[in-house]
Amino acid sequence: MSHYDNILEIDSNLDGSGLCIGIVMSRFNLDVSEGLLGACTAELTQLGVLDADIVLVTVPGALEIPIALQKLAASDRFDALIALGAVVRGETYHFEVVANESARGLVTVGLEYNVPIANGILTTDDDDQATARMAEKGAETARVAVEMANLALTLDEMDQSTPT
Repeated sequence: MSHYDNILEIDSNLDGSGLCIGIVMSRFNLDVSEGLLGACTAELTQLGVLDADIVLVTVPGALEIPIALQKLAASDRFDALIALGAVVRGETYHFEVVANESARGLVTVGLEYNVPIANGILTTDDDDQATARMAEKGAETARVAVEMANLALTLDEMDQSTPT
């Protein structure tokens, strides 16, 4: 930990060693989802997360992601969770429903179970935008998951060492 002036500062930590990460991926827009997944798992490995410590669950679409995340979170086995998928705008209101409700579901699960969840559900106007963003977004979710898992662990340790 470092200090900003005289204030204790918790540094970001991207060391994934020893972390267990759960990933839930939508099979809808599968090419984009698999692009997200490939970039995500490559980055997790680069950060030191072992393949044996990564669990992948697939679900039909983005609206089902929060349900699967909830089950993973309830297992108390994971240091962080990652949601991957793509919601591409169509000609109906369905885009807004899926985009908004899947995002709300992720936040609800994370807060309810006190587990970090990296949101890698792309919401784009067309397939080209989704394809253009999938590699960076996939890698970004891995970094977010590792950093937030480490932050949560550090804060838990600080909480336990603080006398009551």
